Formats: sequence, C-alpha cells, structure tokens
Amino acid sequence: MTALTLKNVNKSFGKVQVLHDINLEVEDGEFVVFIGPSGCGKSTLLRVISGLEDATSGEITIGGDVVNSVPPAKRGIAMVFQSYALYPHLTVKANMALGLKQERRPKDEIEARVAEAARMLSLGDYLDRRPSELSGGQRQRVAIGRAVVRQPKLFLFDEPLSNLDAALRMNTRIEIARLHRTLDASMVYVTHDQTEAMTLADKIVVLRDGRVEQVGSPMELYNNPANQFVAGFLGAPSMNFLPAELVGGSPGTKIGIRPEHMRLGADGPIKAVVSHVENLGGDTNVLAELSDGTQVTVRLFGQHQIAPDQATTIVYDEADSFLFDRDGHRIRNDAPVVASV
Repeated sequence: MTALTLKNVNKSFGKVQVLHDINLEVEDGEFVVFIGPSGCGKSTLLRVISGLEDATSGEITIGGDVVNSVPPAKRGIAMVFQSYALYPHLTVKANMALGLKQERRPKDEIEARVAEAARMLSLGDYLDRRPSELSGGQRQRVAIGRAVVRQPKLFLFDEPLSNLDAALRMNTRIEIARLHRTLDASMVYVTHDQTEAMTLADKIVVLRDGRVEQVGSPMELYNNPANQFVAGFLGAPSMNFLPAELVGGSPGTKIGIRPEHMRLGADGPIKAVVSHVENLGGDTNVLAELSDGTQVTVRLFGQHQIAPDQATTIVYDEADSFLFDRDGHRIRNDAPVVASV
C-alpha cells in the first residue's frame, strides 16, 4: 500500500494559484524530500497534505484513505516544524507524552512509547528537564520524539533543521536518517537545503512555481536532470552554463558542466581569468570569468596555489556535459557540441 497519493492537487489563495496539478506517490517506508527555491510551494504542499490547508481541488490519500475532508488530528500523521513548538512549562517527558494523553491512551502504553522514543533519540538523561535547559539540537530531537510516540502512518517534516547551526544540522540529519532506518517509516520532508535532500532522500521532488519539475532518486536527478533548472539547482557549487552551438547546427544552445568536471590546463579550449579563489582545505573552488563575461566555477580536489587575475584555460570532457536549448529543456543529441566562448 502506498503511504501517500496525490492526484491532480491544486491550491489557490483567492485568484493566485500556488500549486498546479501535483501528482505523486510515496511508498510505504519511503523517505521523500520536497525541495525548491523560496516560494516554490513546497511548504504549502506539506500543509495541504497535513490538512492545515485545504486543497482547492484534487485528491489526497493517506494509508489508502481519502482524507480531503478529514481534520489534521484524524489523518494519521505527525508533524515536525522548523520551530520546535514545545511547551516551556512542561518537561521533556510531558511534552513527548502530551499527544498520547490527549488521545486518552493507557498510562503504561504512554510510558512505554516515551521510553522507547527517548532511547532511539538519546534523550533518556533529559526527560525531567524543561526546554529552556536544552540545546537547540536537543529541543529538535524532543520535537521529533513527540512525533515518534504517535506511531503515525506518515511523518511530515517542515524544514526542521533550519534553526540549527552547521554542526548540529549535520548531527540531527544523521539522527533523522538513522530514525528512518529504525522505524522503516514513511516520511515527507521539506527543505531548501540540497545537502539534506541528497543525503536523506530515497526520492526527491523538485518544485518550481508550484509545479513538479522532476521526481527521482538523488543520483538520478544529479546524473540525469530533466532540464536546466533541475541541473542548476542540485549540486554545490552549482552547474556552470556556457553558450554553445551544435557543430553544423545553429547557436542558441547551452552546455552545462558541473564544477568538478572542469579542469584548469595550459592548452584548454576556453580562455578565462581567475576572479576569486576559495581555499577549503580538502577542495579548492576557482571562480573564473570567460571572455564573454560568463562566470564559472571550477572545483579542484586538494590544495592549489592559484591567484586572482591569473590567466588560465579550462578543459572539460564532452561526455560529462549536458546540453540545453534556449528555453532550458534538456537536449539529447549525439552531434558534437562546442562552447562558443
């Protein structure tokens, strides 16, 4: 059984349509990530799934049941928000148990579920503390624990790591991945952070302007993007795009080349001038300007002594490049392609 099915889901606020014919299936036990730029509709879509917003049209099925007219509390979901939404006057244990008490679960069942969630999330030593006595990462784990004890059909995460610093984001991301493996639960996760999407997802849904651009596994989307938007959105640093033309054909196409597939060489076909260098220790990002003013990034492994204003040339393998038309659609063509810079 699929955990979640969306059929032609639309959402409008007045005359403004923000979701356009969303069709999607989330399988049992699957971790699905919604990603896209700010304003693309990913959080709105999550709120429609949860019932916090009504779909203007279309059908939402959770665990085999159509839930369009079902209130959020009855949909068999549990949500984790960007804000921890913990009650400051309650202990960790009481915060995690509150939803079960409201459902009038037996006391021994509540105790057992809270204890198990605390064990999974390493919160056993903090059950008697209040949220003000916890770090940001610990508070988010409490919020996750509160969702876990509900044993929902579907977990919904709305940018849960956005308030954490880089180290805590990484640690909590690992906790969420481990939790998913342990519970084998169905999860839908909203983020603008492609690292979270690439490392957590079984399946990524890329959204733009309220429409689904592409759905697939992280590596499918990275290695085989459907269009220029997806190609440029996934990957850090993002893909470079150069004006190009098909040999024997007309100009107006673009070559997309990921920074890690470019190299600096003495006899490369593309002339450039180094504009900035980011020395990251394990990697070096070289930002360069081409003769037509196009800015590109070359990602080099290891440490390199490269100075700004240094003239250089860029080499790439055509097999590692992607071709797009002037509207950003992917072109699959066996004809030779050359950069026109």
